[in-house]
Order: sequence, then C-alpha cells, then structure tokens
Amino acid sequence: MALWDELTGQADAIAIFRAAAARSGGSTGSTSGGSTSGGSTGRATGGESASMTHSWLITGPPGSGRSNLAYAFAAALLSRSADDEEATERQVAARTHPDLTVLTTEGVIIKMDSVKEVVARSQYSPSVGRYRVIVVEDADRMVERTSNVLLKALEEPPERTVWILCAPSEADLLPTIRSRVRTVRLRVPSVEDVAALLIARDGVDPAIAERAAREAQSHIGMAHRLATNSEARARREETLRTALGIRGVSTAVNAASRLLAIAGDDAKAITEERDAEEREGVLRSLGVEPGQSVPPALRSQLKALEDDQKRRATRSLRDGIDRILVDLTSLYRDVLMVQLGREASVINRELLAELRSGGASSTQAATLETMDAIALARQRIESNVAPALALEAMLVSAIRRR
Repeated sequence: MALWDELTGQADAIAIFRAAAARSGGSTGSTSGGSTSGGSTGRATGGESASMTHSWLITGPPGSGRSNLAYAFAAALLSRSADDEEATERQVAARTHPDLTVLTTEGVIIKMDSVKEVVARSQYSPSVGRYRVIVVEDADRMVERTSNVLLKALEEPPERTVWILCAPSEADLLPTIRSRVRTVRLRVPSVEDVAALLIARDGVDPAIAERAAREAQSHIGMAHRLATNSEARARREETLRTALGIRGVSTAVNAASRLLAIAGDDAKAITEERDAEEREGVLRSLGVEPGQSVPPALRSQLKALEDDQKRRATRSLRDGIDRILVDLTSLYRDVLMVQLGREASVINRELLAELRSGGASSTQAATLETMDAIALARQRIESNVAPALALEAMLVSAIRRR
C-alpha cells in the first residue's frame, strides 16, 4: 500500500500493524492494553505482533511519523479487498472515507465537545468497511476532564470500532487510558533514512536533503520544510547566528525580541496561504463572488472560520517558538561537542567556525547551564509564561564574554 511508503525507519512497527490488519477479519474483541516494543522500536514478540485489539496507542518523538502510521493502519483496516486498496487510500488521505473519523485540533487543546462528538460517532456501525476507525492525533492535548470522556468509550467499545491514538509518550496520557490500549513505540529515524525519503518522495537534491534531515534532527515534517523552503532555512540560520552573537544583557533582550519575530514570521508563512485558501473555499460554497461583500446573513459562518484560524495561528506561533528552542538546544549541544573534542557529531556543521569560537569563550559547565535554561524556558512557555519574558531570561544565560 502506498501509505506505508510514506513511513521511514519504522520497519518493526509497520510489521506489527500490517500483521494485525491481515488478521482483522474477525471481531477486534476487547483485548486489554499493553506495550509492544523491542528496545524503542515497537517490536512485539511471538503471536502478539499479529494480534488485533480495539484500541492502539502510537507513541514516538515529534516527526517520527505517528499520524502517518495511524492513517496507513486505518487504510489497511478499511480496505475490503486488494482491489479496494487504492481507492481506500485516496479516501483516507483526503480524510473523506465514511468509516474514518479524525479527532485533531489546531488549537492548544482538544475541546471536550469535540471528544463527545467523536465518542458518539464511535457507536455507529461501519457503513462500507469492516470497521469504523477513529484516529486521535495529539491525544496528549486533552486535559484530564476531557480524557475521562474518551476513557468511557475505550472501556466499552463497539465490536467493530477501532481507536488509534497518537501521542509523544505513554506518560502524556492518563494511566487508566494507557491500561486500555496496546502501545507501539516508534523510534527516531536516522538522518540517512529521512534524507532518502526526501530524495525519493520530493525529488530534493541529495546535499540539501542530508542537511535538512540533519538540522531537523530526523523530524520528517520539519526536514521536508527545510528541504523545500529556502526562507525557512534562512530563518533557522538567523536564529542560530542571533544566539551566537549575544554579548551582554542588552543584546540578550534584543535577541529575544528578534527570535519572537522570527517565530511569528515562520508561523505566518505556514498559516497565511492556507487561511486564504480556506476563506476562498467558504465564500465559494456560500455563493459569494470574489470581491463581493458578504451578506449579513452569512457573516456568522465566516466569523466561525476566522475564529478557528485565529486559534490555529496561536498554536502555530507557540509551535514556532518551541521549534526555535529545539534549534537552540542543538546549537549549544554542538558547542558542548566542540568543547569535548567531538566535532564529528556536530549537527550544525555549516557553523563550525562560530561553534569553535563560542566553545572557546565559555566552559563546559556554562554550556550545560545554558541548555538547562533552554529546557526551563520550554517548560515556562508551556505553562503560559509570556514567551518574551521566558526567552529573555533564557538568553541572558547564553551571554558569551570574550
């Protein structure tokens, strides 16, 4: 199936799901949860790898392909025969299959009303496929009260409903939910695997593909963006050079402001084109011609779209700030590697001269303190501390005095 080809570096996990799909002709039953992993790759042992259960949890670091694997498994479950595979894959890719329900959010959290609606749909019998499949992306974005609504559905699932949850780790979900799902853990794909995917799937130049995969630290989505968007590459490089140029408190404050602006530009680039396409599509569906004013009776529908887009912009900005902090972590990790005499393992090789200079102007202990400050800034922003304040406090610790 073509959807399996979108995955890379997850051969063991793919084998588990393909075997389960092949054995899924009968009832899914109500198997209790349990992890299936070998090391960190999600390998099951014995007959367990081929067994089928009503609820699954796919865990793995960002960019490891959790949701891609979930949809490939969904397509395999929904295909009625080999002749039906291609059409089913197209429907799953477009999220239009009548027996597929997707729960995701472009906001900061998944709303309870959304979970209740999906739980209600989970009670329906499949209309054309063997199963009704529910994919929950970013299941970790549910607060405890919302998770309890999902828990009730997992405790007593209909015979032909399959839940596929995706989250960074099992610890991100309630213990009661973890006990009712079978977990498959994904590993971080290698730089070589991600680069090969970019070359084969997107036709990227091998040198650019290798650099993008390396700088993205094997995050498939980010590697694709860096490989295909020169502006994204330029913003990332500016981020790192801005941090390396900090010499005092005033430059740290200015750097924090600039990093916020870069995150904003990056978020805007991601959402702006999509927002325009969505608005055009809604206006077209409402029968409003380009340039024509929106009738008062239809403005509420447009307002609902604008509210959704604002929530998406907020999440995109927060994600952009977090990406910057991840990039800065890689930068100071490289400084530490240079200080330890391990330049071969440097991620940001194109900045090796600057890394050497930064390493010479500091100590290993100071570099570790800076990395700790970056981790603390991520925690503070996650706890709704103003990003500007969190970044300023973090960057002050990154001052390099010569």
